[in-house]
Amino acid sequence: MRRRPGRRPTRRPGATPAIARVDARTKRLVPRVRLGDVAVIDHEDLDRVSAEGLVGAGASAIVNAARSISGRYPNLGPQLLLAAGIPLIDGVGPLLLQKVREGDLVHVDGDRVYVGDRLVGVGVRQTRESVRRAMAEAHASLADRFESFARNTVDLMQQERDVLFGGEGLPELAHDLTGRPVLVVVRGYRYKEDLAVLRPYIRNARPVLVGVDGGADALLEAGYRPDLIVGDMDSVSDGALRLAGEGPRRWSRRKPTEIVLHAYADGGAPGRERLDSLGVPYTVGRAMGTSEDAAFLLAHQKGADLIVAVGSHGNLPEFLDKGRDGMSSTFLIRLRVGEILMDAKGVSRVYAPRLHARDTVLMVLAAAVAIGVVIAIASPALRLFVIQLFERFRQFVFDLKELL
Repeated sequence: MRRRPGRRPTRRPGATPAIARVDARTKRLVPRVRLGDVAVIDHEDLDRVSAEGLVGAGASAIVNAARSISGRYPNLGPQLLLAAGIPLIDGVGPLLLQKVREGDLVHVDGDRVYVGDRLVGVGVRQTRESVRRAMAEAHASLADRFESFARNTVDLMQQERDVLFGGEGLPELAHDLTGRPVLVVVRGYRYKEDLAVLRPYIRNARPVLVGVDGGADALLEAGYRPDLIVGDMDSVSDGALRLAGEGPRRWSRRKPTEIVLHAYADGGAPGRERLDSLGVPYTVGRAMGTSEDAAFLLAHQKGADLIVAVGSHGNLPEFLDKGRDGMSSTFLIRLRVGEILMDAKGVSRVYAPRLHARDTVLMVLAAAVAIGVVIAIASPALRLFVIQLFERFRQFVFDLKELL
């Protein structure tokens, strides 16, 4: 049945309006999403980390101005969203982010997106079957993707050999990393679980704590204060950055948090304006690739004897899922620092926490209490035997003193 000209579309029964959260950068948007919000993004080849963040934040629907699967490689984000029962409307177009503003009440009807009763976009409503077909096509193009990945890696090695092998462009640090373990936290795959497993290691080894952008907030959420924050400062909170301006604490020997702003090969540093506006001290370091790469390379060049990675990209599928040509740098830098780099998922298998004297005393006291309880509830004969045994021991000690 045709809709009459000029007639307003009616909302589908049960389609409840929700608050829109709008941002072209998904990692900036995720911290703002609340339970039931609709996330409006512009993210081609939606990766796994972003999808996990949206699921964890409780988004009720995802509206993507770009294609969530372009076919370049089999990215995992759309599958995770659909598995969590979150509708995904794809390829709505770049004008979507101009038509929908932060805080608008929106609802999704099939493949259509409305602000109130006003139609603002039409896309493709993804299903498990459509995602499966797109993933199969992407798998078929992997050979070309691998070839491009290898070519970019060789080109990058030639262009950035001074940075890779000589540390050119890396800043001096107030923290001394020489001979110390370093824990680098990225807000990536399973970072919360990794940090939970590492609690005994952090308590006993006391590594230098490095937060990569939002990894600084991950450390704070886990109860740790980052020693260094490295990144382009696009996904770290103002509260974490202000730690650098607090100065040293009288009761602590620890140096204040130090910020290293990641500048790219062309000298651009997008986070500079933000740090200047906050008035916090920082240094600038030029390094190849991502901020995660810069943190690894910085720790290696400053003499760390071990780098433990939390939430980072550790294998080729994860590199491809990130969806950047720049992930070639991550591959190269992992080769460069590989002799001292350990993924957090392996630490619990090789690290055995030491038994402290305090723990030993507590164990002995617990055993003594348990024995006392057993004696208290046992038969009178057993209590009498224990008392006589104690009296004999006391008399033996007394006689020994008399002889001496």
